[in-house]
Amino acid sequence: MTAKAGLVVVSHSVRLAEGVVEVAAQMAPDVPMRAAGGTEDGRVGTSFDKVEAAVSALLGEVEQVVLLTDLGSATMTAESVLDVLDADVADRVVLADGPLVEGAVAGAVAAQSGADAAAVARAVAEAASSFAGAAGGPGDAGATGQPGTAPAQQRAAGNGAGDGEALTATLTLRNKVGLHARPAALLARLVAGFDAEVTVNDVEAASVLALMGLGLEQGDEMHVRARGAQASDALEAVTVAVADGFGEE
Repeated sequence: MTAKAGLVVVSHSVRLAEGVVEVAAQMAPDVPMRAAGGTEDGRVGTSFDKVEAAVSALLGEVEQVVLLTDLGSATMTAESVLDVLDADVADRVVLADGPLVEGAVAGAVAAQSGADAAAVARAVAEAASSFAGAAGGPGDAGATGQPGTAPAQQRAAGNGAGDGEALTATLTLRNKVGLHARPAALLARLVAGFDAEVTVNDVEAASVLALMGLGLEQGDEMHVRARGAQASDALEAVTVAVADGFGEE
């Protein structure tokens, strides 16, 4: 799928901006991204010219651009760039408000799935709460991967589902290092391609950060629930992906 939106990461540090782009690119290899970190001479700070150049370069590749920033002055620099853009160009650029690293990952995965700039910016904004809300303690049955913790409504599966009927499956995670960033991103992108609402252990499967927040390890159970027009197809695709170890076997 061709991405509609690309990301520009604006940071006071050259290495931080490049590192965030490197991590996010692992989750979303088809999404164009640019790092705009540091000053023109490589010192800690921000550069109007570097941000403007990054935005211009991306607008030559994708329809829309989403800007992410680390600290207040980086946000001010990004806003200054937006102020000088022609109106028709500025309409294609969105400044997102959210955590830099988690937001870049969530936004990149959303963009990989074909989301527009507004939807990518929402994913960035929701990143912090999504990650925090998914990390349950040992007694949190909905957020752990331990056997026997699935809610009662997840235990009865049907053979077909309309929009109001859910299909479920209990799968076992095979990956040696658990549901880490790469398989979580693959799963999030996979379910985003279906007209269905899919959850894993009661968190949204389309959210890479929520999936990572589950802390699932090899051998843990994944209680998958799908509802919607393509619930059956989505559940089958997830089942196949889990059985294949998300390509890491």
